[in-house]
Amino acid sequence: MSMRETRAPGPDAKGLYLTTTPPYTREYSSMKHLSIAEALREGIAEEMARNPRVFCIGEDIGVPGGWGGAFTVTLGLEQRFPDRILDTPIAEGGFFGAAIGAAVMGMHPIVDVQYGDFLLCAMDQLHSNASMLRYMSGGTLSVPLVIRAPVGATGRGAQHARNLERFFVGVPGIKVVAPSTAYDAKGLLLAALREPNPVLIFEHKLLYGSKGARAESGAVDATSDIPDAEYVVPLGRAAVRRPGTQVTLLAWLLMAHYAQAAAAQLATEGIDAEVIDVRSLNPFDDETIAASVRKTGRAVIVEEGPKTGGVAAELAARIMEQCADSLLAPVVRVASPDVPVPFAPVLENAYRPDPARIAAAVRQVLAG
Repeated sequence: MSMRETRAPGPDAKGLYLTTTPPYTREYSSMKHLSIAEALREGIAEEMARNPRVFCIGEDIGVPGGWGGAFTVTLGLEQRFPDRILDTPIAEGGFFGAAIGAAVMGMHPIVDVQYGDFLLCAMDQLHSNASMLRYMSGGTLSVPLVIRAPVGATGRGAQHARNLERFFVGVPGIKVVAPSTAYDAKGLLLAALREPNPVLIFEHKLLYGSKGARAESGAVDATSDIPDAEYVVPLGRAAVRRPGTQVTLLAWLLMAHYAQAAAAQLATEGIDAEVIDVRSLNPFDDETIAASVRKTGRAVIVEEGPKTGGVAAELAARIMEQCADSLLAPVVRVASPDVPVPFAPVLENAYRPDPARIAAAVRQVLAG
């Protein structure tokens, strides 16, 4: 299959940025259909082949005959790059420190933290070192570090289920992205690997598309057509997944899929919702978000994770600052309750927002 792209700057119909520099023209000789896990694996392999300074470090990522990390992303890479897939002990503070030191010395590490919850075990390394060294050195040091962290409730209990985006969106010096499609996962990873600053990539466990022993119950299809040609998805840009005129739905990761499902249901009722996949959480794409809210006059923000102090609260504040004169109704947040993630499946499903709750919030906003 052959595809040619020629267009002015901005997203295509799916909100995807296939290239980053004018004239926005790209020839694609072929495409492949990949899951997020497969797309990330392909992106890592391509970059490791291109750049000898790139290496992966983390827990269980290179065990011979293993799963390739907790969710198969590095599966088989230990055979192709035996000296650059580094297994570590369960000691996040230690291997994050080693990765930061390697980055400062000119390497480009990709850190695989087995579960996003364990980022908190390395918080001092991330907050006091990775995020600050460039600033503290007056720009003489760079920390080109990429961190991959699985998040989301998937039947593993409270300590393996949290969405930790809230803890990092306000940390100066660390960029944060959260892909919901395989196309974005690879494109954002490659963009992150071209950054001189630390980039934290949150990945939802129900979106990986892993198979066999690593298949997830309740998984959502996040596969995409991926071009063979190199591309990046720029950091700092949101994606309009579904255009609409009556209300703006903002979400990321799994909730971006649930928001689209809610919008599809609302469309059968004559409600036209615009769905924006925020996908870049630091920096936010204020321009795209504000333009949508000014058009629709209403905003519903959907977040998996406790409501108090979340990313949705920051987005709501920004909308109020930038779009107050355009709002026809108060901004509404749909989020999880302020409790730890429950273990029982029925309670976990009740804890996390779903398409029905999102649609109900939209109806409430329109009725008000």
